[in-house]
Amino acid sequence: MSITRNRSATYADLQAVPPHRVAEIIDGVLVTHPRPAPKHGVAAAALGADLMAPFQWGRSGGPGGWIFVVEPELHIGSQVVVPDLAGWRRERLPRLPDEAYFDLPPDWVCEVASPSTEAYDRGPKRRIYAEAGVAFLWLLDPRSEVLETFSLAGERWLLTGTFAGREDVAAPPFDAITFSLGDLWPFDDAEPAAPSDAP
Repeated sequence: MSITRNRSATYADLQAVPPHRVAEIIDGVLVTHPRPAPKHGVAAAALGADLMAPFQWGRSGGPGGWIFVVEPELHIGSQVVVPDLAGWRRERLPRLPDEAYFDLPPDWVCEVASPSTEAYDRGPKRRIYAEAGVAFLWLLDPRSEVLETFSLAGERWLLTGTFAGREDVAAPPFDAITFSLGDLWPFDDAEPAAPSDAP
């Protein structure tokens, strides 16, 4: 994690960050961190896949009506944050913006915790999402294989569920379907690869 504190960061500062790092402006501070580790990326992609089929496309008995984006850049007042996943109800997002960012806060965000981001995910970013009126927040930790789900109650987050290991998940706002948390850790039960005889 890299932090620049000399002055209030500007969007030009963010744009100057090398593309191999994720950059955010949190409470006037430019914060950068590396791209996710493989276990982090696989978990985020699997969660997105589990949600998109029923809730974006209306498949597998789901209601549809959502749009999901991976690592969207969100402009919330002076804050610029990049959640791992975000979702908007279609009635609130009738079309995608022409810009490379969203200034309409999502209805749901998911942060996938890593050693370089967890303090921000559980600290100032939770506050920023609450102040913006984001209704639902999920915190996913691939290292401990735990998902925590929260709903906004006034200006505070209310814990609505904690799921671990390979438990079935049905949590607001996506409680119309159930998926296995084990989908997010596909190598847990895998047999070690046999050594190759190839030269």
